Amino acid sequence: MKRLDQKTYNTITATLFLIIAAAHLLRIIFGWPAQIGGLTFPLWASWLALAITGGLAYSGFRLSAGAG
Repeated sequence: MKRLDQKTYNTITATLFLIIAAAHLLRIIFGWPAQIGGLTFPLWASWLALAITGGLAYSGFRLSAGAG
């Protein structure tokens, strides 16, 4: 089995975080509800998640550019 190098790992992880950030951005734009079981998540939670996942995606792509 081939092992991932650090640059590939950073790129894959950053891409996943970017997809999650985009989903939160779409929820904010379209006002989609988010509910798990009986728990409804407020829209401000997506703002927080967008900032966190967007920052992680940015950091991952920066690390990927510098690695290897």
